[in-house]
Amino acid sequence: MKKHLYLAVAATSLLISGCVTLNDYTTPKAETQTEAKTAPTQQDAKAFLQNAEAEIVELALRASKIYWINSNFITQDSNWLAAKVGEEAGLLSTRLANEAKRFNGLDVPADMARKLDMLKRGSNFPAPDKPGAAGELATIMTELNATYGQGKFSYKGKEMSLGELSNIIATSRDPQELQAVWEGWRTVAPPMQKDYARMVEIINEGSKELGYADTGVLWKAGYDMPADDFTKEADRLWNQVKPLYDELHCYVRAGLNEQYGDEIVPLDQPIRADLLGNMWAQSWGNVYDLVKPEGEAPKVDITALMAKANYDEIKMVKVSEKFFTSMGFDPLPDTFWERSLFVKPKDHEVVCHASAWNLDDQDDIRIKMCIKKDGEDFKTVHHELGHNFYQRAYKHQPVFYKDGANDGFHEAIGDMISLSITPDYLVQIGLLDANDVPPASADIHLLMQQALDKIAFLPFSIMMDQWRWNVFSGKYKPSEYNAGWWDLRTKYQGVRAPAARPVGAFDPGAKFHIPGNTPYMRYFLAHILQFQFHKAACDMAGNTGPLHRCSVYNNKEVGAKFNDMMRMGSSKPWPEALEAFTGTQKMDGSAIIEYFDPLIVYLKEENKDKKCGW
Repeated sequence: MKKHLYLAVAATSLLISGCVTLNDYTTPKAETQTEAKTAPTQQDAKAFLQNAEAEIVELALRASKIYWINSNFITQDSNWLAAKVGEEAGLLSTRLANEAKRFNGLDVPADMARKLDMLKRGSNFPAPDKPGAAGELATIMTELNATYGQGKFSYKGKEMSLGELSNIIATSRDPQELQAVWEGWRTVAPPMQKDYARMVEIINEGSKELGYADTGVLWKAGYDMPADDFTKEADRLWNQVKPLYDELHCYVRAGLNEQYGDEIVPLDQPIRADLLGNMWAQSWGNVYDLVKPEGEAPKVDITALMAKANYDEIKMVKVSEKFFTSMGFDPLPDTFWERSLFVKPKDHEVVCHASAWNLDDQDDIRIKMCIKKDGEDFKTVHHELGHNFYQRAYKHQPVFYKDGANDGFHEAIGDMISLSITPDYLVQIGLLDANDVPPASADIHLLMQQALDKIAFLPFSIMMDQWRWNVFSGKYKPSEYNAGWWDLRTKYQGVRAPAARPVGAFDPGAKFHIPGNTPYMRYFLAHILQFQFHKAACDMAGNTGPLHRCSVYNNKEVGAKFNDMMRMGSSKPWPEALEAFTGTQKMDGSAIIEYFDPLIVYLKEENKDKKCGW
């Protein structure tokens, strides 16, 4: 999935690494002892929040521009600037969190209490309140991100970037080549492990100062429920959808076995991770040709359709924007088109990972992508714009609430829009001829393609933060990082490394979101919520056909209701935002089961004589 930098948002995730010093609110040293003896009042809390908001806004604007430059021009100087502003951010985040604790136990209105609680949680990566800690943390985080962004591996005499190596993983059917490339990319990660372990020490110390047992508990505290309850909630949602994944795993393993044989793909073991068409085996769509259902089915090839219609990168974005304007949203501002990055520069390094940016918390919204003119990026652009329209919807909120209702909402909104990229939608935008819409008999093929991406992703997305929670809690020591990673990948995904991993391997570091320090539970929740949102939207639109054939393109009623939820930002607990659009306060995986029901029936029939599990 894609990383989204919600710069200049609520203090809980400000700039991912925190914020500056308290100038206006902090009292002079001569007055500190007297003030400490005075019980704080509601008026004190109000003044504190006002001054905190002013400082957050000032730093957020400056920092967002620095991070934008650093992601688009990776140099020693831009790394230095990013580290310095990250240090400022860490200092403010720590100070605000400690100042906010002064108001513990004070009776304040619910809105003030929510803001104070957000400040006390600080950033997801808090530095302890001691000299040098924030600077050291900011430097480590900047270096980790840069090391990943500049990662390369020499293969067959050519130095290749991640994108080039990923293309080999996606297209090669030579198991020796796949193993060599898969192992090669992971050579970029071991130099990160020492810094990563040091970062964990720093942020755990910072989390404990804020009253949390470790950073994992801090992260889970952002879901409007106790940490243990959230862990149980994630497990409940996973168990709702796990039966579908188990059937898909069994079916795909059998298909790969036919291609590669028993030695490469034994039918009673986890699947080799390098054989699944993706560098991290997080989505399996690139092996569709090896596991597609029998029989011919008309294929909607968006890449070919775009080529025929002479789509370029800008046209892809324009068409994606039209999806939102068809639902009643205002067009993107002119600055979006002037300031976004759409095409990879030829003369310098950039972080190509697709991302949506909100630089001023108002209308300076942008995307940063090295767009490829293919079907995958056609959907990705729709997804990224979902973030931008969400960011703009809550621009009127105080800075504390300029974020998704929970971190899964932002991802889910973009993905929900992608679910409406159906053949009927392609007809409406003139990309597909109505006579070429696949018949209902082709639905199994279409659902299989989707499941290989979306259902295969579910266990990967839940284990990513399971690994980090275990790292933060100390369950995994640095020497156990890699073994713990593969224990979880086997447990949840049923995948394994192609060969024994060498001593010193740090395979988690080969996945952007680990050195990039982006919590991943948001993606798991997003995969649950996107289908729940899609079902609610289709019900609202009066859809009477199969859920997987529904598109809400051009439905302004759905758009208005959708905007009502998005405008709330994080001003209310997420169950209230969820209820505003879906009518229920409970996340629910049943919409996934309904969406893929025809495929489930097919998979069970195909697997009835197979040995499943690992």
